[in-house]
Amino acid sequence: MTDILQTEGLGISFGGLKAVSNVDLAAKANSITTVIGPNGAGKTTLFNLISGALKPGYGRVVVDGRDVTGRSPAELQHVGLARSFQITNLFFEMTVRENLRLAAQRLEPVRHMLWPPRRTDRAARKVAELIDRFDLAAKADEQVGTLSHGEQRRLEIAMCLASEPRVLMLDEPTQGMSHSDTKDTARMIRDLATDVSILLIEHDIGVVMEISDHVVVMHQGQKLAEGSPSQVRADPAVQAAYFGQG
Repeated sequence: MTDILQTEGLGISFGGLKAVSNVDLAAKANSITTVIGPNGAGKTTLFNLISGALKPGYGRVVVDGRDVTGRSPAELQHVGLARSFQITNLFFEMTVRENLRLAAQRLEPVRHMLWPPRRTDRAARKVAELIDRFDLAAKADEQVGTLSHGEQRRLEIAMCLASEPRVLMLDEPTQGMSHSDTKDTARMIRDLATDVSILLIEHDIGVVMEISDHVVVMHQGQKLAEGSPSQVRADPAVQAAYFGQG
């Protein structure tokens, strides 16, 4: 498998604090690369640098061989990168279908922007596909605010996929979920890797070990270790920094 996303010496400082320092990361195509680490390790800051929410102080971000360092989130979406956040980012007074329809609009040519929804066929087909794939048919015409937390997280992931990205970045998608919802979401993310490359931040170590192909461990803004789930779990430095052992 080839690398679909890379960072090279990526970093940023806030005053005298090196929030992320010289991080090299490589995510393989159609695989799940998970970033873990204790609170304050720099995981979300790393995601912000990759996804355009923050401009790197130094280093590079490369997506599918293209240097995209410092590009805006909108520009990165056009090169095939989509991201969800720790806090759901939805239109709560609109229906599930309407949220998905807005997300899928970028599939249509600009000249179709003012067309009525019934005439924008490609976006409509994508909405129907996502409603079916994410088991949202029963809730499709309900306001998002009435959905459970697990359903809202599932919808947010579906909205990220509406733009047909090549790389999907998920920031703690199971946060706040029940045990049952967590298991269902983990299974769904594993299935998604057949179609899209996934870069994941996840706090549930059971989920990490179950679904990840490659794990990167962050500690104090730097990459501490990386490898397969079993290799990372057996690493003495990781056990001391993250699992509280040693």
